[in-house]
Parts: sequence; C-alpha cells; structure tokens
Amino acid sequence: MRRDPWLDNVKMVLVTLVVFGHALGLALVSERNVQVYNWLYYFHIPAFVLLSGHLSRNFTWDRRHLTSLLTTVALPYLLFEPALWTFKTALGQREDGPLWLQPHWAMWYLCVLFFWRLASPVLRHRAALPLSLAVGLAGGLIDTQLLCLPRILGLLPFFVLGLHLERRHLAWVRDRFPRPLAVAVLLAIFVWSAHTEEWARAAFLYYDSGYADLGYGAEDGMRIRLAVMAIGLLGTVSALALVPRGRSWFSTLGSATLVVYLFHGFVVRYADAAGWLDGSDAQPDLALAAVAAGSIGLALLLSAPPVSQRLGALVDPVGRWQARSLAWRDGARPLAGQREDGAGDGGRHRPLVDHGSR
Repeated sequence: MRRDPWLDNVKMVLVTLVVFGHALGLALVSERNVQVYNWLYYFHIPAFVLLSGHLSRNFTWDRRHLTSLLTTVALPYLLFEPALWTFKTALGQREDGPLWLQPHWAMWYLCVLFFWRLASPVLRHRAALPLSLAVGLAGGLIDTQLLCLPRILGLLPFFVLGLHLERRHLAWVRDRFPRPLAVAVLLAIFVWSAHTEEWARAAFLYYDSGYADLGYGAEDGMRIRLAVMAIGLLGTVSALALVPRGRSWFSTLGSATLVVYLFHGFVVRYADAAGWLDGSDAQPDLALAAVAAGSIGLALLLSAPPVSQRLGALVDPVGRWQARSLAWRDGARPLAGQREDGAGDGGRHRPLVDHGSR
C-alpha cells in the first residue's frame, strides 16, 4: 500500500487521542472531565483497533512477516514493558502484577496486537466476522488479566472488522459519509457519556474486566457490551469521516505513531508525579483545556522528525540496524522514508503500531 495522507492523518489523530486519554485519566477533577473521558473511550480505542486491523490485511505466516512481527511488536513490548514499570516504580507509582504476563498500563496494546496479528490469516475468513462478535461478547465471562485476555477477546470484533474492510469501504467513509451527521453522532455520544453510570459502568468502555467483576450477570453484561460496541462503531465511523483528507505537514507525522505511543507514557507519568496534572476544582474547564493542549503538544513533539528519527532506534532497533547495514553495503545513507527514520518500507503504510510487513 502506498502512503495515503488520510490514513496518516487518521493515525496521528488517534494516537494523539490516546495521549489525551491517558493524561486526562490521571487528571480527573470534575464531572465534565469524566464526561469527556468516557466520551473519548467510547470510540477512540475501537477506532484504534479497527485501523490496526485494516493495516494488518497483508500479514501472512511467512518468514519475513513473522520475523517482522517479532522485531516490531514483540521486541518493543519486551523492552518497554519493564522500562515503563521501572520508571513508574521510581516515581512511586508501582503497579502489581508480573512483568510481561500482565501488561502494565499502555503496554497492553502491544501484547494484544501481537496475538491479533498472529491470527490474522485465520481471521480473514468470512466466518470470522460473526464469530468474532460472539467471542467478543463471551470475553466478558473471563476475569483473568493474564496477557490481557479480556481485551484480546473483547475488542476482537473491531480488529476483525478492520481486517475485512477494503480501501473502497474506508473511501466511502472518508468521501461519502455526511460530515454534519458525523458531528451530530459524536455530539450525541458526548451527551450520552454523562449518563454512562446510570445504565452501565464506565469500566465497560475499557474491555478489561469480566462481567462478574463489574457486578453484572452474563446476560446483562453481554447486553451492555453489545450496546457499547454499537456506540463505539458509530463513533469510529463518525470520527474517521471528520479527519482531514489532504496531505499536509500533519500527514508526515503519521509514520511516527509507534514512537508517540511508546514514549508518551514516560512524560505523562512524570507529569502526574510532578503535580502538573493536578487540576483546579474551581476552574475544571481550564484544567481540561490545559491537559488537552499539553497532550497535543506532546504528541506533536514526539512525532516531529528530529525527535522521532532519534527515538526510532529504540523503538525498532533491528530495523535501524538493517537500514544502516544496507546503507553501508550500498555505500550510501538510507533514503528518506526508509528504515533510517523508523517509518520505513519505502513509503508503504505502517499502522498505528507497526503491522510488520517489512
């Protein structure tokens, strides 16, 4: 796939929302902040998963793809999971649970993505669409946190749907879905977000807890999860329809989303420990605006080429080594857009968290 500026814009928007969500979750000080937080989690994780599924369409069980899966997903997880855990422990924010077997904080996505992508060749079968929905609903019957199994199962329908979406389907969302309708849907979800605790629990939006842990039986839990999934899908389509289509300076940042994802946690956690996220009860809207501005600024900073090119060596050390080896062999530096900048593949698309088609 050649680079599509709209997809680059989508990737950058979604990873910025991830940064905002993580920062806001540590800075909740008012009902409005909680409403914004719930609104965000109704659709931004489903959208993240769906796009990752779509950009995993070419994954196969050959040596090249399996090796890339290990080096661009598994290896960063093995490196950054203990790094972030150690950093948080030094800040006095220690979390329980064994390293690697129970992913900590933002590292869960690399873990679940590994298993989703590994299963992609099977999940491309047409029968996987209805089966994934059944699996997603049944995932709430599991209460273990081992390898984020509840999220692997619960969010699977969005990944499979993305896996089955063709470019023409996304083109319809991009070009034909009415933007006024998209705005209306997102506003309706925002209003609905204020009442989440009245008909369910906000924890349903995270897909990481079993129904029993949330105080619901299997039937009620599945009914609520199905409703949350439907809202998430509507919000995903609406959000994608509103993303700018054209190429701009913002599009060029879309190749560095993995850098943003892996490194923002260190900054956000430090900001929390330093008290920078402590909002004012007297001015909650101002605190919300400050967190939003800071999150956007952090995402833009980490994705800026001078920063992302240097951090890319830590995110994908094998790819960086291969690029340098190739350059030395050919007697030239890597070309722009190849592995030297961590965005690579000669301009082909890599997903929010690398799809492994090196």
